[in-house]
Amino acid sequence: MLKRTKIILPRLALLAAAFSWTALPAGIAAAQTSAPAAMPRFEVDPSWPHIPNGWTLGQVASVAADAKSHIWVLQRPRTIRPGEHTGPPVLEFDEQGQYIMGWGGPGPGYDWPQSEHGIYIDDQGYVWIVGSGNDDQVLKFTSTGQFVLQIGHPRPAKSNRDTTQFWKPTDLAVSPATHEVFISDGYGNRRVVVFDAMTGKFVRMWGAFGHPPEDSPIVGEGGAKAHASEPADRIPAKNLSADDPGPPQLDTVHGLKLSHDNLIYVADRGGKRVQVFTTAGKYVQQVFVDRWCEAPGGSNAFCGNGQTASSVAFSSDPEQRFLYVASRSPDRIWVFDRKTLAPLTRFGRPGVAPGEFYALHEIATDSEGNLYTAEVEDARRVQKFVFKGIVTAPTDSGALIDER
Repeated sequence: MLKRTKIILPRLALLAAAFSWTALPAGIAAAQTSAPAAMPRFEVDPSWPHIPNGWTLGQVASVAADAKSHIWVLQRPRTIRPGEHTGPPVLEFDEQGQYIMGWGGPGPGYDWPQSEHGIYIDDQGYVWIVGSGNDDQVLKFTSTGQFVLQIGHPRPAKSNRDTTQFWKPTDLAVSPATHEVFISDGYGNRRVVVFDAMTGKFVRMWGAFGHPPEDSPIVGEGGAKAHASEPADRIPAKNLSADDPGPPQLDTVHGLKLSHDNLIYVADRGGKRVQVFTTAGKYVQQVFVDRWCEAPGGSNAFCGNGQTASSVAFSSDPEQRFLYVASRSPDRIWVFDRKTLAPLTRFGRPGVAPGEFYALHEIATDSEGNLYTAEVEDARRVQKFVFKGIVTAPTDSGALIDER
């Protein structure tokens, strides 16, 4: 069994020293017994990006890459501290981390979200913004910030059965083939909901295991979520068996990605799992991520709020061989075989030095295979992890997963 020590995180300063690793994390080699497997290797680039004009970033909610491997960062300007100055919510950087332009905020014809949450660049270069405040909307802009489309508007009553509104949506992906936008909805609702990306017309929706999403409370894996103005406190599940499929509904539907072979990978942060669906909403399979993590008051203080799978991304090869999953509370990234969902390795640890994570929120990859991470709370940064190729190392799925 692996030992963990509580880490006390400094509130402000980022340590200057670079932090890097091979794909095989330190501390688990003794538990590995199986044949070697291929897996990616990354190194953090502590100099990326170059923030201009003396700006300090607010909480960095999300990050995305476009077809040119330019990196788009969505930050929360309202979260900067007194005396600090920042730029607009949407920031574009090139591969070297040089600032290109920025835009965003309130404007005519649309409702800018109270809390910026997700950003996505579709195959036509449109920039999509997801807001998770009480105003509950999805926005579509040109790459220079011209407003195109808004889906969802403020409304007091919210439901998983609503075909025009959201409840604190979190992330999205657009299909180049069907021009449909798949939205994870979200902190309040617990579903994937699909709209026409051109007109904003409702198409379909689904919940966990492909079942219709429900408004009834969740009690189980991620805790209890009542259908009220805010989710209830989580109640950690105890003594889970390996064959327990988890709660029958999604909990905190925090992120999703669409693969080249038209599968939707959904990060159910409160359910501590990733579920895979066809684009029609048919359930395919799932994998749990740091399922042993418990909410505050549990036996492991390493786990923060007890929620784990917050975001997913794919490797850049045509087959998208690897699935990357950001684990929110243990603050690390898991690497899985995308097709089988077998765990291969993990990297990262809690902290604020380069290469460490503090409130890991969203991840994305560019066309070169580099990985980018967005962090909220006190970290308030985006990091770049440079892809260094494929290495071969031993792995043991059971040893990697069972860390209680």
